[in-house]
Amino acid sequence: MAPSAMSRSGWTRSLAGAQPVPYWLDDPGRPRPEPALTGGESCDLLVVGGGYSGLWTALIAKERQPDRDVVLVEGREAGWAASGRNGGFCAASLTHGLANGLTRWPDEIHRLEELGARNLDEIERAVARHSLDCEFERTGEIDVATEPHQAEELHDWYEELERRGLADGTEFLDTAAVREQVASPTFLAGLHDRRGVAMLHPAKLAWGLKRACLRLGVRVYEHTPALTLVPHGAGMAVRTPYGSVRARRVALGTNVFPNLVRRVRPYTVPVYDYALMTEPLSAGQLASIGWKNRQGLGDSANQFHYFRLSADNRVLWGGYDAIYPYGGRVRAEYDERPETYAKLAEHFFTCFPQLEGLNFTHAWGGAIDTCSRFSAFFGTAHRGRVAYAAGFTGLGVGATRFGADVMLDLLAGERTERTELEMVRRKPLPFPPEPFAWTGIALTKWSLARADADGGRRNLWLRTMDRLGLGFDS
Repeated sequence: MAPSAMSRSGWTRSLAGAQPVPYWLDDPGRPRPEPALTGGESCDLLVVGGGYSGLWTALIAKERQPDRDVVLVEGREAGWAASGRNGGFCAASLTHGLANGLTRWPDEIHRLEELGARNLDEIERAVARHSLDCEFERTGEIDVATEPHQAEELHDWYEELERRGLADGTEFLDTAAVREQVASPTFLAGLHDRRGVAMLHPAKLAWGLKRACLRLGVRVYEHTPALTLVPHGAGMAVRTPYGSVRARRVALGTNVFPNLVRRVRPYTVPVYDYALMTEPLSAGQLASIGWKNRQGLGDSANQFHYFRLSADNRVLWGGYDAIYPYGGRVRAEYDERPETYAKLAEHFFTCFPQLEGLNFTHAWGGAIDTCSRFSAFFGTAHRGRVAYAAGFTGLGVGATRFGADVMLDLLAGERTERTELEMVRRKPLPFPPEPFAWTGIALTKWSLARADADGGRRNLWLRTMDRLGLGFDS
């Protein structure tokens, strides 16, 4: 995007009142945490992690087998990490977008798309069945082009989808058509996925899933980090600060945090993502940008933005910078990055100059669990008594439910349509140790920025990554 005509002091002034907390978590209706575990517990299934991955696993386990004894432990509070900080885009895609899936699993892509669509339908049904008050809206999403080369690429991609029979529910929008949907002078074209994405309130989804788990009899312990995982008889034992849990089977949904199975750790790195939330738009401000159909939006650059309307007509504006901290550490101080907030504010007013004078109320960040293939991987440990899913790379709002099904299939030792997938059976390449991981990621980020500024042309480094199947394209 070209720089905003608004002065630097203007768009930095818009951040003056922004609270450094996630908008979604800044809610007076936020539920009280469950008590921490003290003493010993035993169960059939122990779920570690109270984000989407763990909550869906516990809920589906009880739905599959109501008499199963399930315990869930969470190190802080349910939904406080990525599950309460994301943009609230609940996508059908299990592969971090169709392009990534088509590149990696071309022979399975129609099956993966079908399973993803079914998974999103199941989420919508669960929202109704469990009365999950999470502001679920099946609005779809538009990928927008803001540069001429991006418009050409979107059109070529749409034609390829048609040739492969994968364009159902998708529509190419020219400049007039995309601006009719959302009025930005930067929009040149769009690709509209009409049914494959829903918008929701991410923290309310996590809180609703916790309440549903409790209603079904899951014993939930918060402020209870799992410290160690060791075999115990025919099952496993997990130590916590004030107690322990013995379980026949364990499902690990810790994602960006260090996995209790140490050999899994090299497969993910934390990448920090940042977002802003505006004050509610007035009726006149909303009319000036259109957006009557409330789709989620994302631009087509390598360093991309994602944006959407909240239920009370605020605009969430996030993305662009993706920050990898040297050593791959997850720390609270990385959740704040004023220089990124200033950059995002400038980009926002470039996209929507008609909203000059609007202020941001919240600015925050959080860590995404990234793997080298940009979509989740799965596995078992300790002779099948432990299962894990990780590496969702920012598209976990929907895909974590699929991951929960996979983990439960693996723990049951069942061969299912999910466990037979190559995507499930194979793992991505692990990240190298430092300083190579930091150097490679920094070089990739620099190369992606160069490609955005050079008509999308990928340099030798990016082409090499493409050939290796690392595909750094988002």
